[in-house]
Amino acid sequence: MIEIMEEQERVILFGVSGSYGNFGGEERMKESLDELEELVATAGGVTLAKVIQNLENPNPGTYLGKGKIEEIREMAGELQATGVVCDDELSPVQLRNLEQALEMKVMDRTLIILDIFASRATSSEGKIQVELAQLKYRAARLVGLRNSLSRLGGGIGTRGPGESKLEMDRRQIHARISQLKSDLEHVKRHRETNRKQRSQNHIPVLAIVGYTNAGKSTLLNTLTGAGILAEDKLFATLDPTTRMYELERGERVLLTDTVGFINKLPHHLIEAFKSTLEEAVYADMILHVVDSSNPAFTTQMHVVYDTLRDLGVENKPVITLFNKMDKREKKTFLRDFKADYTLEISAKTGAGLDELKELLTNILRERKVYLEHVFPYKEAGKIQIIRNHGQLLEEEYREDGIFIRGYVPKELFGKLEVRQKASG
Repeated sequence: MIEIMEEQERVILFGVSGSYGNFGGEERMKESLDELEELVATAGGVTLAKVIQNLENPNPGTYLGKGKIEEIREMAGELQATGVVCDDELSPVQLRNLEQALEMKVMDRTLIILDIFASRATSSEGKIQVELAQLKYRAARLVGLRNSLSRLGGGIGTRGPGESKLEMDRRQIHARISQLKSDLEHVKRHRETNRKQRSQNHIPVLAIVGYTNAGKSTLLNTLTGAGILAEDKLFATLDPTTRMYELERGERVLLTDTVGFINKLPHHLIEAFKSTLEEAVYADMILHVVDSSNPAFTTQMHVVYDTLRDLGVENKPVITLFNKMDKREKKTFLRDFKADYTLEISAKTGAGLDELKELLTNILRERKVYLEHVFPYKEAGKIQIIRNHGQLLEEEYREDGIFIRGYVPKELFGKLEVRQKASG
C-alpha cells in the first residue's frame, strides 16, 4: 500500500513590536511569536525563522515596511519556505499586497487558530461554530486566500469548509452563513433549556476556564473521571464537557469545561462560540486554571480576565488554581489579586485537590441555611430535598418523627415550611 504524505508547511513567522506599545514591546512580541510557533506546530507546520520589525504601528497597506518585506522574501528563498505567518490578523488589503510582494502563501494567526479548531471539532455543534467562524473570516478575504491556496494542494487553512467553500461566490457564502446562524440559534435554545433545568435542580454550576493548555481537561478528568482528551497541545479539546462532581457527604456540583482562551483570540471565534463560552456567564462560580510552570503565566491570566470581561462574566466568585506545581523548576511567588481564593495544585498528580474539595464545600455551605428540625413521618419526602440539594449531616429516627441536622440552599428553605427559625 502506498501512503501519500501531506506536504508539511515550512513557514517564517513575523510581527510588529508596536502592537504591544512602547513598554516591553519587543519582548512581548517574542513571547507571542513563540506561542505562534506552537500554534503552527499544532496545525502541522514547522517554523523556520521569526522576524520582528520595530514599528510604532503596522503599515496599513502591507503590515511590514518595504525593507523588511524584501528581507523576508530573500530569507524565504534561502530556507525554502512554503509560506509566511503574521502574528496579527491581516486586513484584506494587507493580505493581498503581501501576497503580491512575497509571491507566496500568506497566513495570519487567526487563520492558524481557525485551522486548529477545524481539526479539533468533533460534535455537530462544534463543527457548525467552526465553519461559521471560517466563512466569516474568509468572506472578506476571498480573492487573496484563493491565490494562496492555489499554490499548494492542501496545507494549513484548508481544513473545515476548505477550498471548495472558497470557490463559492459571496452570495452563496452569505447564504450559508445565515443557515449556520439559524442552526446555532437552535443550539442556543437547547442549551438555554438545559441551563433552566439545572437551575431548577438547584445544583451549583462551576465553569472551568483558563488559557489553552493550562490543564482544564486534566482537572476535569481527575476530579470526575470524564475521560476526555487531555494532551500537552494547544486546544487539545474543543467541545465543552459537563460532569457531576461529588463533594463531602454526597453534596454535588456540576463542572463544565470550556474552550481554552488565547492571546488575540479571533473575534470570529468569540462570536461563533458565544453560546459555548456563555457557560461561564451562567455559572455560579469560576475555576480559573493557570499553568504556573509557564514563564508567561501572568500575561495569560490577564488574557483570561480580559476575555471573561468581554463575555460579561462579572461579580462571580473566582478560585484561581495554580496548576502544574509538579512541573515548576523553581519556587515562584504566586498571587492573583482578582481571585477570591487561590490554591496550588497538580491536576495530573492530584496534589492539592483534597484542599480544593474542602474549599468548595465551605464556599457552598456559606450559601446555605443551617437547619436542625424534626420532620413528622408524613413529611419524610422533604428530607429528600435536603439529600438532593443540600448537605445532610445527621439523620435520626425518633418517636415523634425524623430528626435531621444539615444545610439547605437558601432558595429552598421556604419550601420545607419549617416553622422554627434556622440557626447557625
